[in-house]
Amino acid sequence: MNQLKIGFIGSGGIAAGHGRQLLAVESVEIAAIADPSHDNAAKFMEQAGLTQYRPLVFPTHQEMLRAGGLDAVVICSPHTLHFGQAADALNSGCHVLVEKPMTCSAREAEQLIGLAKEKGKVLQVSFQRHCQPEFIFIREAIAGGVIGKLSSVTATLYQDWQRSQTGTWRQVASLSGGGMLMDSGSHIIDMLLWTTGLTPVEVKSTLSTNGAPVEIDSFTSIRFAEGAIGGLNIIGHVPGFNETYAFCGDRGVIYFNNGTIKIETYESGELPVQLPEQATNPDRSFIEAIRGEREVLVSGEYALKVIRLTEAIYESAGYKLL
Repeated sequence: MNQLKIGFIGSGGIAAGHGRQLLAVESVEIAAIADPSHDNAAKFMEQAGLTQYRPLVFPTHQEMLRAGGLDAVVICSPHTLHFGQAADALNSGCHVLVEKPMTCSAREAEQLIGLAKEKGKVLQVSFQRHCQPEFIFIREAIAGGVIGKLSSVTATLYQDWQRSQTGTWRQVASLSGGGMLMDSGSHIIDMLLWTTGLTPVEVKSTLSTNGAPVEIDSFTSIRFAEGAIGGLNIIGHVPGFNETYAFCGDRGVIYFNNGTIKIETYESGELPVQLPEQATNPDRSFIEAIRGEREVLVSGEYALKVIRLTEAIYESAGYKLL
């Protein structure tokens, strides 16, 4: 099996997890890191267990790509940088795994999708919940008709986001592209769409900054083409963390509450929940897609759906994106 050489663009936060998962894949080498902060790169190498491998460190992604020799890159940088960095990597002949959100606009997403096709490269977005047994179970139960035809869906996230992200790039609009909706909210929008397969056609939203430089709280009602209605509430000014969903159908309901799933139907009452084993992760699946061993787990075309709904929510509230 040919050795694949991977470069990292951005080495903070989530990057260490990607690094550890890639090291667990056969014939993969993390060969280079691009980060303007040498301290961040050094910390990433230590946390990911890369110190002994001594990958090359570059101050910019352009210098890393010009040095050549890479098969793929993993992008873990601030949101508004994703588009330019992914485009540069694709033009350099690299496959791309990019953290969520893929881009901060549908226009940019469409350009990346077209470029990846033109270059014949894998473009995958790291929405890790597509690998998680809880959400795979819910998706399969809905698709299998366990609760019948969906009539309504509600998704909520409560998180101490405003306080925890004060002073970070996530509250600098020129880097983040938005507030909590663009950041943590991206995961919730992803699961709202992926588990249900529904198609949004109309949104009405209200956003609040709560005195922050970016929006913190958002309340959105959604009408879907398939006839269902939905509610999406992303709240960033609250202690602690709470994530819930309710998927209501004409035969029953699925509740998700912080990882716990409950299914009730009119006909059979409460049903047992048997989760599947986790089979992969974003990094392993990315390598498998490059090697032609599987389809791309989260394609650019799918991630575009998340971006379009995000854009529609901001636009409905009169929030001007960069």
